Amino acid sequence: MKNAIIFHGTGCTPKSYWLPKIKKHLETLGYEVWVPKLPDADDPVLSKWLTVAMKGKYTEETVIIGHSAGGPLVLSVLENIKVQIHKAILVAGFARELRYDKEHKTTQSILQPKYNWGKIKTSAKDIIYINSNNDPWTIDDEEGLYMWRKTGGTLILRSDEGHMGSDSFKQPYTSFPLLEKLLEVKYTRSSIDVSDKK
Repeated sequence: MKNAIIFHGTGCTPKSYWLPKIKKHLETLGYEVWVPKLPDADDPVLSKWLTVAMKGKYTEETVIIGHSAGGPLVLSVLENIKVQIHKAILVAGFARELRYDKEHKTTQSILQPKYNWGKIKTSAKDIIYINSNNDPWTIDDEEGLYMWRKTGGTLILRSDEGHMGSDSFKQPYTSFPLLEKLLEVKYTRSSIDVSDKK
């Protein structure tokens, strides 16, 4: 049976933003869906999050989705699994210390010191990065382009969509039509209309 795993971000839960609707949408598409509550979400530590994430079922039919800090978690999962999954999607994901963090003196303990990009690339048939040009956390088009250059795959740059879910910046983002469309695509190389707005 095909399955999907969704990872929330910092300060979030499985019920944050668009995650519940995407879970329900995946279930209508016939997916078995797991949305774990990651420990210490306000101050994430990669080792703790990865321990939980690696309890998931990963097969050639698996789709994994990560939002915000769930994005680098997806990269770490891809580096550690032994199978090539169907699709990985990073929504406002990142792989480097954020410019926002340098200014505000916070830490990014969810990041690896370095990534094995070759292993990450071969662990998913397609990797999709979705970033916005005006992400307030500076997880913007530059960050999406950086990751895409490392692995290839699909890069989607959104205009004025912010972080696609943030309490701090009052972005409720309770639905995500673009992501629903991407999950409906049967062949990862297909072209689709991505012009919709939430």
